[in-house]
Amino acid sequence: MTSNPYPLGLRLDGRRVVVVGGGAVATRRVPALLDAGADVLLVAPELTPALRARVDAGRLHWVPRRFVPEDLDGAWLVQVAIDDPLAAASVSAVAAERRIFCVRADDRTAATAWTPAVTRHGPVTVAVLGGGDPRRAMTVRDAIRDLLAVRLAPDGTAPTQSRPDASTGGRQTGRVALVGAGPGDPELITVRGWRLLTEADVVVADRLVPGLLLDELRPDVELVDASKIPYGPSRAQEEINQILVDRALAGAFVVRLKGGDPYVFGRGGEELLACAEACVPVTVVPGVTSSIAAPAAAGIPVTHRGVAHEFTVVSGHLAPDSPASLVRWDALAGLRGTLVILMGLKNLAAITATLIAHGRPPQTPAAVVQEATTGAQRVLRSTLDAVAADALAADLRPPAVVVVGDVVDALDG
Repeated sequence: MTSNPYPLGLRLDGRRVVVVGGGAVATRRVPALLDAGADVLLVAPELTPALRARVDAGRLHWVPRRFVPEDLDGAWLVQVAIDDPLAAASVSAVAAERRIFCVRADDRTAATAWTPAVTRHGPVTVAVLGGGDPRRAMTVRDAIRDLLAVRLAPDGTAPTQSRPDASTGGRQTGRVALVGAGPGDPELITVRGWRLLTEADVVVADRLVPGLLLDELRPDVELVDASKIPYGPSRAQEEINQILVDRALAGAFVVRLKGGDPYVFGRGGEELLACAEACVPVTVVPGVTSSIAAPAAAGIPVTHRGVAHEFTVVSGHLAPDSPASLVRWDALAGLRGTLVILMGLKNLAAITATLIAHGRPPQTPAAVVQEATTGAQRVLRSTLDAVAADALAADLRPPAVVVVGDVVDALDG
């Protein structure tokens, strides 16, 4: 007779955790380990773009090769996130020899530890073990989350299910939801967005999606990493569109999970048009956009009585002198309100120089907010003429939002 597992909360802050594998499972599990403060060592020949972005940001260590026993030196926990049973068994055998608890994605019965279904509500974390049945654990977890939230879905309706479509010969047709995940804090997704996420069969996620949301997906959900790392590897938009259409036409409910809002530089409109052309029904769930949330998280209101009666949100991913740029930087320089620049860190020196050249005062307050609303948030305050150099000296990295205007100092003192 199998004994019941002993529930335990691990305090991993600063302790080494080894993750073997760099695919979808690792993409889902690593954010929770980082949130717990673990010193994560990732061992895998290749990584998903989302994991690579965390490596580039210095959040975890990556060894680009296959596992060797020495990788477990100093480890407190090992998570095997590969689907090769022989390779997974070899890792867990080494862990057993060293008396290190081992979680296995491929075989729960061979693991010495299980990853529970987790829900987080402020400082409260609830972990549910379903006796080895992930679906049972997820069902109980979701019920507990609903109780903690103490509120119903915004429209008060039960989850919608796909229905047979006469035009496809009675075959079940799927649907797509374009869901904004918010600026970074997993609790800033809307209630409706989270509810649809729990119903999904397939989740197509960007790099800026809060990782802890992926950790709460059902184990049978297909996770497609559609990360669009700035100036790095990316999946062509046409391929993403095709994934949404193909999975939906196969009968799946697909959630396209995007950081911020789907329609604010998120190319959600292109994805909706692709689905519409294929006669796939689409639901759009707005998200909290970083253009407003990032300044707010840094104590900067984008408007303030007597200071700014307007704010403009602009993309800075193209330099002002680029022939492909659609932005009238000369006109923006003449505005008195707040200017919020997304994706502009790389071109910030050229952008600020252009604004100054067209009349924006050099001493205009400016700020940069990196990874807003997350535990890694950093805020730099400066002036328009110095902010680009200051951001470079501070080694600020994307994702970052730039704010220009007197509102930067409006709440000081």
